[in-house]
Amino acid sequence: MAKFLWGLIKATRPRQWIKNFAVFAALIFSGNLLDRTSQIKSLEAFTLFCIFSSATYLLNDVFDIDRDRLHPFKSKRPVASGLISAPVATSLALLLIIIFLPIAYNLSPTFFFACLTYLLLQLSYSGYLKRVILLDVLVIAAGFVLRVYGGVWAIDAHLNVWFLLSITSFALFLAIGKRRSERTLMEAQAARHRETLLHYPESLLDILTGMFATSAWLTYAFFAFLQPPIQARQALSFLLGGFELPFGEAKYLMATVPVVIYGVMRYLYIIYEKKEGESPERVLLSDQPLLSTVLLWLILVIGIVYYLGA
Repeated sequence: MAKFLWGLIKATRPRQWIKNFAVFAALIFSGNLLDRTSQIKSLEAFTLFCIFSSATYLLNDVFDIDRDRLHPFKSKRPVASGLISAPVATSLALLLIIIFLPIAYNLSPTFFFACLTYLLLQLSYSGYLKRVILLDVLVIAAGFVLRVYGGVWAIDAHLNVWFLLSITSFALFLAIGKRRSERTLMEAQAARHRETLLHYPESLLDILTGMFATSAWLTYAFFAFLQPPIQARQALSFLLGGFELPFGEAKYLMATVPVVIYGVMRYLYIIYEKKEGESPERVLLSDQPLLSTVLLWLILVIGIVYYLGA
């Protein structure tokens, strides 16, 4: 029984909940990080996306049970290995969706729309779209974007369009990196595991990877540059013991751009040199330089927005 319960927990893929932290982007960049009501709503939105994403993972494992058994890592998943039967996984997924969708609506009708769209896209992906070249990548990226929009709508916030374009570019970058790594990992078995990999020549994947890597940091740089200047003279004077600086008002968020560029470069290194990238959440948790970069970026953003601008 304990093994079965552990298999159920593993099948919901709690490690992949790290993707759902994108929900908190709206909380941070809208200036509502210290607002209690917004904090609670964002946490509720995060929890609901974790539940819905786990439901889609269960259904995806049922759809892909035969293909996963050919995969060196996915063959160990509870459904593919036979620890959890397909009917049990399906029933649990549908139960989670039926119970928690009304709760999502109570949080916000627009947030409910984001969740429902996410679920429909993921089900379409599992059932058919994963076999359609280019559309499969767009659906994967759309999942990240919907998480961000879900966070926006949950607290009724507004984010700069350049930030949303940056999120879209980063999502496409991760999705293409996932396909690039899958092709490298599967090699001769690519056709049996995922037919679309045959239609993704390495040259095309390389071009798309470079294109979205560039657009990711560039759109973020536009977002940082177009933010209103931050009045920071008093904060910096206090920090430096009363010493007055000539740039008391500046676009300090631009200081985070080099960190983002390094993060993109590091992820490219992981894809091409370390032959990883198939699982972004595993890469983030296992690659110390990349994890340190993300944490540094988060600290800088919070410090600039909520300290320097105070």
